[in-house]
Amino acid sequence: MVTEVVWACVFTALSWWLGTGVILWLDRLPARSFRFSLAGWTVLLALSFWGVAQSMKEVSVFNAYLAFGSVIVMWGWHELAFLTGWITGPRNIPLDPGTTGWPRFVQSVQVMLYHELGLLANFAVLWWMQEGQPSHVAICTYALLWCMRLSAKLNLFFGVPQNGAQYLPAHLKYLASYFRTRDMTVWFVLSMGVAMGIWFWLVWLAQQGAVAITTGWVMLATLLGLAIVEHIIMIFPWPLERLWGWAMGQTNKPALTSPP
Repeated sequence: MVTEVVWACVFTALSWWLGTGVILWLDRLPARSFRFSLAGWTVLLALSFWGVAQSMKEVSVFNAYLAFGSVIVMWGWHELAFLTGWITGPRNIPLDPGTTGWPRFVQSVQVMLYHELGLLANFAVLWWMQEGQPSHVAICTYALLWCMRLSAKLNLFFGVPQNGAQYLPAHLKYLASYFRTRDMTVWFVLSMGVAMGIWFWLVWLAQQGAVAITTGWVMLATLLGLAIVEHIIMIFPWPLERLWGWAMGQTNKPALTSPP
């Protein structure tokens, strides 16, 4: 059992690290390569839907790995489509100077509206696929990714000490105008408090034997922990090159998160 837990944690962390790195690397290739990258990943997207459909049919260790891996590929397609500028929003210019409050929020939504609608449409398809199926690892993985990414986007909107604007590639430099640099906000404390509270609660349930420690459960708990790490990076000047230096050969600074 211990070995299964360790392998599930390793697989989750490796998927997170490698998936992020591949997207960062592709995003830093010459713009003329984007169409080929997106075409190739679209094939992987189709295969990921097939993998999710198969994984939902039965609860098993193999299907948990298949579900998680398929959703990571699925999510990666949306991230690549956004970071290459293919699916963003109706606005692709900097924030209007002096804009604050509600107008700033509206303009911030406009720079990523199509991307967000695509994520929601993907979730709707997964919800439809899940009907009557016993394994829920895929849809839970996708939901967790969406919730934590939404939290990150809101933190960038309200402001964090390390917003990562300096890591944006040239074709997305205009996004930096939508980020704010400031000390920790109430939203950051609240979002981190909820996320960490849930993670500690999951660990406590496992220690008390109140839940079955399945492979899927371990993957979700590990993924939540990694998402918390991504949030912590927003407040400490951690050099991201230490994690994804191999993916930064095209430029010296990567982009990690989508705009708020």
